[in-house]
Amino acid sequence: MQVHALQIAGCERLFVEKASGAQRDRPEMQAALKLAQAGDAIIVWRLDRIARSLSQLIATFDDLDRRGIGLRSLTEAVDTTTSGGKLVFHIFGALAEFERSIIRERTLAGLIAARARGGLGGRPKLLSSTDLEVARVLLRGGTLTVSEVAARLGVTASPLYRYLPAARSTNPRQVNDAILVP
Repeated sequence: MQVHALQIAGCERLFVEKASGAQRDRPEMQAALKLAQAGDAIIVWRLDRIARSLSQLIATFDDLDRRGIGLRSLTEAVDTTTSGGKLVFHIFGALAEFERSIIRERTLAGLIAARARGGLGGRPKLLSSTDLEVARVLLRGGTLTVSEVAARLGVTASPLYRYLPAARSTNPRQVNDAILVP
């Protein structure tokens, strides 16, 4: 739906990020920001596709504005190439951060309530320490892809990338060095 809307809006090049907007390490976003030049406009489906915190959103906007690059959001009908659009941008940025704070508060309250009832709360771990060690060894061998290792462990590739961030690397030696304990 988002890609289709961006195509209809006349985007010449699409950068589709697989990572969450909440993460700061987003190669597609970095590529789009690096490629954009003065007079261009970066068009997004929603402002929260750029950043999830107001400070990150403002910093990105300030960088684009300084470089003469506009920012348009299709959903919020924001266009920072106009003064009115800049005002609306700042208002929607504040609302997006407020929404994220509310979600965070609800999540924390749910975890506290679950623990008060004797539960652990939170998402169950998909991979044990043994599973992670097996994944690390298989990936270090360099003959299997992350998806193939994940399939053998009965999970998608996402948990492997979460617990073994170096699995994104093409260098199998790095997989041995960077393991996150779940």
